[in-house]
Amino acid sequence: MPHQRRKSERGGLLVVSMLICVLFVCTIILVLLSSHFLGNVSYVALVETAKDVAVKPYARIATHRDTPSAVKGIYMTSCVASRKDLRTNIMKLIDTTELNSVVIDVKTYDGYISFPAKKEELQPAVGGGCFVSDMQDFVDELHAKGIYVIGRIATFQDNFMVKHRPELAVKMFTDKTAVWKDRKGVSWIDAGAKEHWDYIALLAKDAYSIGFDEINFDYIRFPSDGDMKNIYFPFSEGRKKADVVEAFFAYLAQSLRDIPVKRSADLFGMVTTNTDDLNIGQVLEKALPYFDYIAPMVYPSHYPYNFNNWGDPNKHPYDIIKYSMDRAVERTIATTTVVEVIGSRLIATTTPYLYSKPVYDKNKLRPWLQDNNYPVTYTPEMVRAQMTATYDTGLNSWLLWNAANKYSKDALLVE
Repeated sequence: MPHQRRKSERGGLLVVSMLICVLFVCTIILVLLSSHFLGNVSYVALVETAKDVAVKPYARIATHRDTPSAVKGIYMTSCVASRKDLRTNIMKLIDTTELNSVVIDVKTYDGYISFPAKKEELQPAVGGGCFVSDMQDFVDELHAKGIYVIGRIATFQDNFMVKHRPELAVKMFTDKTAVWKDRKGVSWIDAGAKEHWDYIALLAKDAYSIGFDEINFDYIRFPSDGDMKNIYFPFSEGRKKADVVEAFFAYLAQSLRDIPVKRSADLFGMVTTNTDDLNIGQVLEKALPYFDYIAPMVYPSHYPYNFNNWGDPNKHPYDIIKYSMDRAVERTIATTTVVEVIGSRLIATTTPYLYSKPVYDKNKLRPWLQDNNYPVTYTPEMVRAQMTATYDTGLNSWLLWNAANKYSKDALLVE
């Protein structure tokens, strides 16, 4: 009897084992069939992070959209993007007006990355601040509505990186071990720190991999305010600021050459009228070769009183934009320049020297326009006047800036 019972038990185990095998085979078949019928959707594993070694969900291969012939966009903070109720309002505004593009924070001055980045080197900065856990789904949703999606990176403003890699930071001249801060208490990475260049390029690639169509690089400069007499640049000391920033531009273009992502650069508004580097390293001609789009921040409120003899610049929104962007167009389409750039040729030893320059499409220029109430209330008429000035310079694209993401619907054409 015991022998027969053991034999019976073995038979039962055999039947159970066979059933498990059948179920396993069926599962594999179902997975293969589902993959076939899902069409072009494929999956890639996310990298484990030091903070969370649990198995992460798979991420879809990204969708992308082509750049509109005329970009008309607005800025969205990662905080707004992280809340479905708030971002829905922005999407409604885009749906019902002439808007066709949106700029979303990928990394702000705090240094935190706003989406579930894949690369291991980026993981420490993921998840702080305003985090958009469903960023790829959100980008897909925007694409499905025909919206072009731009990811904004605050490049050399990075409190997180300074905290974790203080050796890369701008220092105080009187104590070269102490981190320097600007008037707002923000710390900066030295623009000459090549290790940070690598980090920024990696972040741009990761953002593209989840669907961002264009990467917008902001704060691509040296600090401009604070105790500028007590400042030390450990990686840039002894070099011209403009040369350091141009070297970064060239490196970025080279690093991202293998992916079809568009690149845009935010520059101070007065780079359109100045040929010096404004003591921050930004010169229009030194940016033009390396980006698909240049976005001068020609906010009237940022111009000095009596600029071009106009008194209060906020009373002249059309004039400020028209004058500034006219100068920018002239310099963009010119064949010569007084600015020496990498690879340029000296063609005249006049004072100043004259250098050769490629001709660029004027619509490489895409200004940021003001739609916020600083320091005065900006009416829809004032916002529209800036758009009109942009068109009157022969340009077709613009972006609206409001850090609070409250835009003047009445300034926009209804569709």
